[in-house]
Amino acid sequence: MTGFIVRWALAFVLLAATFNPTRYNFIVWAQNNWDAQMPLTVLFALLLLVGYIIYLRATLRSIGAFGMGLILAIAAALAWVLVDYGFLNLDNPTQNLWLGLVALSLVLGIGLSWSHVRRRVSGQSDMDDVDE
Repeated sequence: MTGFIVRWALAFVLLAATFNPTRYNFIVWAQNNWDAQMPLTVLFALLLLVGYIIYLRATLRSIGAFGMGLILAIAAALAWVLVDYGFLNLDNPTQNLWLGLVALSLVLGIGLSWSHVRRRVSGQSDMDDVDE
């Protein structure tokens, strides 16, 4: 379980570092510093891109686009239930954006962890696990 939490947390950091409702994110920083610090902006953009490639490639290989959609649908249904029972109010756009970041990071975290979960549950390794 600790491995999943670490993978999920890193996915959340990746998404939140790229964009979040505060002024402390890459998008805002890049817009404000493009002229003065173009090389550093490009470097940070490439580092974020590498993180996205790692997460998206692993997620698409493990659960696929259908699995990603299914996890997002489960997160949306959970939000719907929480709104219906009065535990969650969707009137705050900042809160909604944070909820979206959590949902997307869960998709990426589950996608990166899915092979480990499947191996533990079924006892079968993926073809990519031949070195282990």
